[in-house]
Amino acid sequence: MSFPTELKVQHLSAGYTSKQGLHTVLAGISFTLGEEITSIIGPSGGGKSTLLHCLSGILSPSSGTIILGERPLNPRAHQIALVPQQYGLLPWKKVKANILLPQALGKRIVSEELQNSIIQTLDIAPLLDRYPAELSGGQRQRVALARAFIMQPDLILLDEAFSALDIATAERCRTLFLKLWESYPTPTLVVTHSPAEAVALSSRTLLISQGELLADLRYPQRDELESRLLYLNETLQ
Repeated sequence: MSFPTELKVQHLSAGYTSKQGLHTVLAGISFTLGEEITSIIGPSGGGKSTLLHCLSGILSPSSGTIILGERPLNPRAHQIALVPQQYGLLPWKKVKANILLPQALGKRIVSEELQNSIIQTLDIAPLLDRYPAELSGGQRQRVALARAFIMQPDLILLDEAFSALDIATAERCRTLFLKLWESYPTPTLVVTHSPAEAVALSSRTLLISQGELLADLRYPQRDELESRLLYLNETLQ
């Protein structure tokens, strides 16, 4: 993938203005993310998706700084892969064109060898000539993940990316995602409502509620998911 990157978020605040006035959604959040997967959990409306929108460049924060690598975050200079809950595939383009969309938009040029490696890892080679409407939810998810990795991102953001899938399909997609991530480690943030998914995907969880970072939890160095989940649940109570 790209050169090693570190994300530094410092005193980040964001909100929106309505007829009732200014509404703060994020209030002075700070954390650092290295070449690791970190989950973000918390109640609906607590600011999780707003944080991802700030990090992806969709939303401009009202204050604070975001440093990616050694430079202020800039979506035009950095490669940021956002995988939304509904996958974000273009329905009028076939799977292969969707996967290579970042390249068509002038992002990093990827080698055919890298393309083939990612496509094979996610088991989507038979799908390349289909349209998104012809795919199952799990297949669309894997196509979205392929597009994210093929752009060789500096930062990966998953926003409830597995929540619309059934249990078995979500588990397979998570397994394939982790397999691919281990080959191409990249700073990654995963928004989820599920503590079980948080511990399955990461060794660290940020708890965000009412716009504030309430806890930054690193699990004990234990491989058993049941023990990690128990630790997380007990800590969040």
